This record gives sequence, structure tokens and C-alpha cells, in this order.
Amino acid sequence: MEGTNPVNKKLAAALSGGAVLVLALSGCSSDDGNKKLDDWAKKVCDSVQPQSKKIADANAAIQKETSDNSSPGDVQKTDSKAFKDMSDAYKSMGDSVKNAGAPPVDDGKKKTDDAVKELNAISKSYGDLKKQVDGLDTKNQADFADGLKDVAGELDKLSKSGNEALEKLQEGEVGKAMGKQDSCKSASATPSGKS
Repeated sequence: MEGTNPVNKKLAAALSGGAVLVLALSGCSSDDGNKKLDDWAKKVCDSVQPQSKKIADANAAIQKETSDNSSPGDVQKTDSKAFKDMSDAYKSMGDSVKNAGAPPVDDGKKKTDDAVKELNAISKSYGDLKKQVDGLDTKNQADFADGLKDVAGELDKLSKSGNEALEKLQEGEVGKAMGKQDSCKSASATPSGKS
């Protein structure tokens, strides 16, 4: 089983970068009260928090599987489920942000629309990765390792892209309001390997 190990490590490293996306969903604390904005932030944070946990758990499952020197079949099964969970979680986050509506700030609607579009795109990317993993040949160790290398490359790209709209959504007052919510604080405290 040694053959897949370096690739697994690469996959695990690429994945820990993916967790950074979730960390984007938290701001820093402030005491300036804006009831409407606080209500909006609470709505988003409360619904995003379970999805953050789902993503962190999926990351952890892949990390564990890749460090266990597992068989290609086990790696494929774990990765496939993890990518599906991540895809679902990002889709749910997009729905949560959409359902919360625009925050009461300048350009709130545009920022929200952009963030929803981005979350849905990330969801689709993880869905594509699931298909890619499902299609790998687990009977041939070398082919499987090569295939995983491609998946790790895609993951790496995904973890480096895609935060801009989320970050824009959380600039200024919105970020401060989200920072006050316990559910956003605990989302940002999710262990994520390296952030």
C-alpha cells in the first residue's frame, strides 16, 4: 500500500486548504448595535454553523483515511462521501445566505447574490471531484495514485480560489455583526489543519 501514501499526503494537504473557505464566514467582534444587521447575522451564522461542522468532519475523514495507509477502495469510498458532504454543505450555505436576504448595508443585495453564486460554484466543484474520484480505477495502484494526484491538484486550485465574494459579504459592519454571534465564533474555531 505504500504507493498511494505520498499522494494521500498531498490530498490531505490540499484539503486542509479547503477548510479556509469556512473560516471566511466569521468576523471580528464589535459592540456597535444594529438590531437589523445583528438579526441578519444571527440567521446566517446559525444556519451556516452545522454546515461548517459537516465540512470539517469531511476534511477529518479524508485526513484520517489518507494517513492510515488504506487500500485504494477505502480511500475512494471515504473521499467520495466526503466530497458529497462538502458539496451538500456548500449548497446549503448558499441557500442559507440566500434565504437570509440582503444585509441592511450598502450593496447588500449584490454582495449576497455574489456570495450565493460563489457558494453554489464551490458546491458544484466538490460534486465534480466526487465524480472524478468515483471514476478512478482502484484495481491498479499506479493508475489510482495518478488519478488521486489529479484530484489533489483540483482540490488545491479550489482551496486557493473562491473566497472573494464571501469576504466582500463580510466586510465592515456585516463582519462585525457576524463576529458577535456565538454560532459564527464556533464555526471559525473549527479545527482545520492549517489555515
